[in-house]
Amino acid sequence: MTSSVVEGGSEKAKREPSDLSTESMNLTAENLLLPCETFLRAASSLKDKVVEETWNRRDQVVDPTVYSGLLGTAFTCLRSYQVTGCRNDLLLCRDIVDTCVTAARASLRHVTFLCGSGGVYALGAVVANYMGDLRKRDLFLALFIEVAKEKALPVGPEEGGFGMSYDLMYGRAGFLWGALFLNKNLGEEAVPKDILVPIIDAVLAGGRAGASDIKDCPLMYRWHGTRYLGAANGLAGILHVLLHFPLSSEDAEDVKGTLRYLMSKRFPRSGNYPSSEGNPRDKLVQWSHGATGMAITLCKAAQVFPSDRELRDAAIEAGEVVWKSGLVKKVGLADGISGNAYAFLSLYRLTKESIYEERAKSFASFLYDNAKSLAPANGYSLFQGLAGTACLWFDLLQPQNSSFPGYEL
Repeated sequence: MTSSVVEGGSEKAKREPSDLSTESMNLTAENLLLPCETFLRAASSLKDKVVEETWNRRDQVVDPTVYSGLLGTAFTCLRSYQVTGCRNDLLLCRDIVDTCVTAARASLRHVTFLCGSGGVYALGAVVANYMGDLRKRDLFLALFIEVAKEKALPVGPEEGGFGMSYDLMYGRAGFLWGALFLNKNLGEEAVPKDILVPIIDAVLAGGRAGASDIKDCPLMYRWHGTRYLGAANGLAGILHVLLHFPLSSEDAEDVKGTLRYLMSKRFPRSGNYPSSEGNPRDKLVQWSHGATGMAITLCKAAQVFPSDRELRDAAIEAGEVVWKSGLVKKVGLADGISGNAYAFLSLYRLTKESIYEERAKSFASFLYDNAKSLAPANGYSLFQGLAGTACLWFDLLQPQNSSFPGYEL
């Protein structure tokens, strides 16, 4: 990586995100875009820096999660291996996962991919499969399936099943995403349908119960008492997961009806989405809350329901909100520039229009010169720090195969 990334860039190159409006980005796009070879070198170098800071210099594993902890480094090494074929990255990933397993058993109470034991076992099984270690793959897969038998996961509201949340980060949708990750990488029945269907049914039943007092909204959920609408803890994230499974016609209509309800909640002036039901604050344009997460979810919905033009149009409109909002002041996937760039990659895969690839590269090129200066202290995690930026740069080498880490497949 060039020193501009490690040290935050030259004075000429460095600009605060608020200084770079959409108009100035349009005017300077040709100068901002970097070649793929530059992104590859920068991604590999930044991945090495992430490993150095989070793995080589560790005293102990305090946080073994994908979202903010050491397992995010493992995920980044896996993404690097998938792009470069460098076996050392795969070996690093294996060693990190093995260390996280021990820490997770002692510290993790959640079962999700991003913030729980589901992520440790799912990633461990996939890495073992890449290495040809079938015994270890089957061991991790068995541990994941054992988590699936957690009593609260398949319990619907009619059985008093409100003990576990439904959201992506900490709840049932987050566990289901881990199963999707396994089935994509190991084969469709790696986690059998008879285990997953009761959990999916419980999520749908919980959503119907939660929406019983809301007109024209088939599904709704609460997290800590608040009806969040975004990807991390809210409706957009849960719907995104459900869209990956075969749904009955009734369930599919409820998902589409809920998406339309979300679309009706857009702020009329900006087109952005509120972070929670009834929240009048139009401030957040990021993956966690706002138009970014909605754009990615709506892209998936447009693929699942290709005859519903309204979903495709809404995805494009949400992407315009992200673009017109310009660059946010953080670097990460959850609430920063890296996460926002993935909205354009989703739109590129949906529409095949080069403008979205160029927009993603504009954001990524800005990060090339400014990522380190925007990162928080010790900011090397996947969702809040620089590991997510490395994944973005790797994904720009093959944007047609890109996927938002821990959200897209």
